[in-house]
Amino acid sequence: MAGGMVSSGGGGGGGKNYPGGLTFAVVMAAFIAAFGGLIFGYDIGISGGVTSMPSFLEKFFPDVYKRQIGDESTNQYCKFDSQTLTLFTSSLYLAALVASFFASYMTRRFGRRLSMLLGGFIFILGAALNGAAQDLAMLILGRILLGVGVGFASQSVPLYLSEIAPYKYRGSLNIGFQFMITIGILVANLVNYYTSKIAGGWGWRISLGGAAVPGLMIGLGSFFVPDTPNSILERGHPEKAKAMLKKIRGSDVNVDQEFNDILAASTAAREVKHPWKNLGERKYRPHLVMSILIPFFQQFTGINVVMFYAPVLFTTLGFGGNAALLSSVITGGINVLATLVSIASVDRLGRRFLFMEGGLQMLIFQLAIGVLIGAKFGTTGVATIGNVYAVVVVACICMFVTGFAWSWGPLGWLVPSEIFPLEIRSAAQSINVAVNMLFTFVVAEVFLKMLCTIKFGLFFFFAAFGLVMTLFIYFFLPETKGIPIEEMAKVWEDHWYWKRFVLEEEEDNNKPPSRSLSV
Repeated sequence: MAGGMVSSGGGGGGGKNYPGGLTFAVVMAAFIAAFGGLIFGYDIGISGGVTSMPSFLEKFFPDVYKRQIGDESTNQYCKFDSQTLTLFTSSLYLAALVASFFASYMTRRFGRRLSMLLGGFIFILGAALNGAAQDLAMLILGRILLGVGVGFASQSVPLYLSEIAPYKYRGSLNIGFQFMITIGILVANLVNYYTSKIAGGWGWRISLGGAAVPGLMIGLGSFFVPDTPNSILERGHPEKAKAMLKKIRGSDVNVDQEFNDILAASTAAREVKHPWKNLGERKYRPHLVMSILIPFFQQFTGINVVMFYAPVLFTTLGFGGNAALLSSVITGGINVLATLVSIASVDRLGRRFLFMEGGLQMLIFQLAIGVLIGAKFGTTGVATIGNVYAVVVVACICMFVTGFAWSWGPLGWLVPSEIFPLEIRSAAQSINVAVNMLFTFVVAEVFLKMLCTIKFGLFFFFAAFGLVMTLFIYFFLPETKGIPIEEMAKVWEDHWYWKRFVLEEEEDNNKPPSRSLSV
């Protein structure tokens, strides 16, 4: 299985060269739509921060609070091990998983804009409940509403960005979603750092209630973005769709070729009455596999261990409360900067290169973090960490975050959103979001328990996945840069492995019906 054969199907442009560049209308629409990533990122960052605030723990999780202020000899690995604390973090992702299936129908039936609008306003309701929470039930209900908002936004925004962008800039614009996730995480880390200093210990209410701001941005912003030509056609309005394509590609651009390709895809899509059932067809096997394994591997990089448990993780390693929150701000800033690298390079270097380089980088630094923590804390989890050692640990975590931020972070959303044919796009994207949220939920559920049980070996566990996912990309993912979204079928037909599914299905469909011989 030589590397040249594996990478076939990459970068050729599918034989099409649609005119039209990056217009102001597209840039503004993509910018506003990407706010959907802001609500996701803010929540990832805010939850880990408030769970390290003593006043928040004392009110909602008193058992954890008692362990945190207890004897210094307590096993550091197990200080935060609590099922109710885990439920606070993970309930959002379970709600997002369920919501993504309802979002699929709405996205297909009513358009991408309405899904973003609804997701934003449901998120605002969740933020209001969390900020005003008086008991654990109110807190969890708010988290569930936040999850519904995240589910709708995650289902609709990547599709919207892939469809509205000119194919030459699709990678960079789509990564705007992940970039906003990183901005949301950084903003949340900064908010937590300052609200933790508020006298009286009520700063966590500002942190949680502040989620309403990004929710309002995507909710209101959805009123001002155009719907995509693909979505308008999918709902049966060809003239309106062509006018919209003309508007976003430029008034002086001939859009006939691109429109005809979208129209052909839309006609085929309308003939598909049951997209969920069609996903099981042999010709969609590569799409189904990618919609499952890419988000699965994205979560088993271990990134969420670092991002939404960062303050908890740093506190576990012996950092003080403010030092833990400050370290989270540092990793959040690194996350943002590295994502900019991906935006600048993804349409030049390609998806495969970034996937594989990032996977190997994460593998190396997960191993390094595991070795450093194991050498200091051993299996007892009892130790203090010096300043120099702390700097080395944070540096390794930052290098791990960097590897994720320019590879599996943005590409985990970009690649699935651009490879699905229109007839199964909403359904397949729902699979992608559901798998992502399912395993985000799983990681959130088991992380604190695994940290308490297998201790520093947890980082070796995630490092093993870094090797597996890099090999998967090398052998099974074709290159998709520079290929129009409606011409993506070519990459599977040229791929050394997937062509057996796609081409055999086409050959079977083109065979004349067999004739039985009567004797």
